[in-house]
Amino acid sequence: MANMAATEPEAQFEQIVMPHLDAAYNLARWLAGNDHDAEDIAQEACLRALRFFGGFRGGNSRSWLLTIVRNTAYTWLKQNRPHAIVSLSDDELAEIEDPTTPAKHATILHNADAGVLRAALEALPMEFREALILRELEGLSYKEIAEVSDAPIGTVMSRIARARKQLQNHLNRTEKNEL
Repeated sequence: MANMAATEPEAQFEQIVMPHLDAAYNLARWLAGNDHDAEDIAQEACLRALRFFGGFRGGNSRSWLLTIVRNTAYTWLKQNRPHAIVSLSDDELAEIEDPTTPAKHATILHNADAGVLRAALEALPMEFREALILRELEGLSYKEIAEVSDAPIGTVMSRIARARKQLQNHLNRTEKNEL
């Protein structure tokens, strides 16, 4: 009976965290910029999640894990690549997207070459890339992204809007250069 009690937290951890490992790696990959560093970041984040699992009080386990991945990635980047972290001013975050433009962005992104799109995503400032990846690739709501990134929901919306606009501009420039 004592063995079952000892493995219960491990079983809960596996049930709560393991389904989200792909999302954790994906976010780490986009933040770090390469597979090797992403593996290190995702592994460290999982170790942190296990270490602090007692503090998980229920709720959205995916957002909880992605918050740990994000914090781990930023800590790792500050230690290993401090030049990769660029903070944005309030003025830069003030612009909010026109609600009619997401469909235009979706069409452009859908028709873009994968390599060009990857390069455009990697060229985005970290905060923009993070918000866009969480929204478009991981399917998180604005509220969930706000929780993960510890930013107001308006800031999240602005970052996504600006990221989409920068991606569109990058893709338009690339398309013109090909002509």
